[in-house]
Amino acid sequence: MAEDAKPKRTIRIRRHHSEETWAQVRRDYLGGFTASECSKHYGVTVDALRKRASLQKWCKAHHVAAQKPPAPLLAFPDPEQAVKVGDAEFASLWDEIAHEAQRAPGGVWSTWLFQGGRGAGKTRAGAEWLAARAQAKPGLYALVGPTQHDVREVMVDGPSGLRNLPGRERPWYERSRRRLLWDNGSIAYAFSAEEPERLRGPQFEAAWADEFCIWPRPSETLAILRMGLRLGDAPQLVVTTTPKPLPALRVLRAESSCVVTQAATEVNAAHLAPSFLDGLSALYGGTRLAEQELEGRLLDGDGALWSVADLERARGGIAPERCERVVVGVDPPAGAGGSACGIVVAGRVGRQAFVLADRSALGLSPLGWAQRVCEAAREFGAAEIVAEANQGGDMVRATLAQAGAPCAVRLVHASRGKRARAEPIAALYEQGRVTHCGAFVALEEELLALGVSESEGLLDRADALVWALTALMNGGEGPRVRSFDFDLRRSGLSGYGASRLR
Repeated sequence: MAEDAKPKRTIRIRRHHSEETWAQVRRDYLGGFTASECSKHYGVTVDALRKRASLQKWCKAHHVAAQKPPAPLLAFPDPEQAVKVGDAEFASLWDEIAHEAQRAPGGVWSTWLFQGGRGAGKTRAGAEWLAARAQAKPGLYALVGPTQHDVREVMVDGPSGLRNLPGRERPWYERSRRRLLWDNGSIAYAFSAEEPERLRGPQFEAAWADEFCIWPRPSETLAILRMGLRLGDAPQLVVTTTPKPLPALRVLRAESSCVVTQAATEVNAAHLAPSFLDGLSALYGGTRLAEQELEGRLLDGDGALWSVADLERARGGIAPERCERVVVGVDPPAGAGGSACGIVVAGRVGRQAFVLADRSALGLSPLGWAQRVCEAAREFGAAEIVAEANQGGDMVRATLAQAGAPCAVRLVHASRGKRARAEPIAALYEQGRVTHCGAFVALEEELLALGVSESEGLLDRADALVWALTALMNGGEGPRVRSFDFDLRRSGLSGYGASRLR
């Protein structure tokens, strides 16, 4: 290098950190972490930390030195609720203060879907569930959010995140490897739904997925995540989200191993700003936006034949002691062990239809689903089995005969699309002429998706219902247009025209 050449000047970019960040740095530094550890975690320089510590007289001698992370910043809304344990920790009273939808379901389940409005306590519920599991036994866990930033700022460091849970151990976040570390050896890895391929390879015994409905590719990411849940005796997944009318969410809700809890924003009002609910209710009360974002309800999408209101009106009916006629509607699977077989039992009393049972099942052999159909027909005393023949033709009839069909079998062919076939049945719901004698969550979700879902093959229950009610109420494949009740004489129609309308 020439003698007169001047060395290049290094330009240092000075980063400014908020007082909130420095408060967290002070807390961890005085709690036992070294200056180097705090520097790596919060992005501050060691020199800046030591300078601030000197100016503000941070002195570790005035605090209880501890090698484990300090107690969390946040406390219970009512300090008297906390039970002191030793000098620095508080016992978790989560089981006592959590509302019903925030409590993990009992029994055997593989997926828990907590569907709630904004501020309903979804994040807190997911964090408490995973933290309790991680502290109880060493294990490997996954955290999946819409973006990596969301995972860190909401699921990990947020007010209800894993590092700020009152009464629980505060895990250490290793930023370089995107993981949380507990004292007992438990590790939770952070993943972004924007990069689902990163979930290939790792394996876990449990996972928490937040805001599922705003993931870029929810179905794909969820499938890859589940393939990694292969450790332990009973791998489990918790999904917390504000609902949106997406096919992926409807499919998830319809799974037999998925337990759904739901909560409106108002149930968690004690932990929200007093004006929050009043202000939003005044602005959006009674709108679809409020129903989705505040009440946490899954709405029907644009173009849907069934509305949420129609289905709510149909629920909770009592099955009649005797039906004039009972039919089993069947939508056979496309292949052996492939898609689900839709099996719906319906009966009629006068002008009213009753949905008696949904016996749909996934992954059965041809003889397996045929036996299931026949069992339902015998149980309810069906007069007829109505089965779609598009996929199997006469093979469907032969399979049902082999299984011992106790009644007549009628094959029907879908000459029109699902939507066209379903329109007359949707009209019956609008008129209040269909009653559901039981809780048919999976069936209702498929009905809401009919007309808006891109995956028609997933609507096996809905298809079976349409075939059954068409046979009961219309005597065949049903009209091509909706029927209306009106006085024919007043309409001016008589003779041949009137008889045709009847």
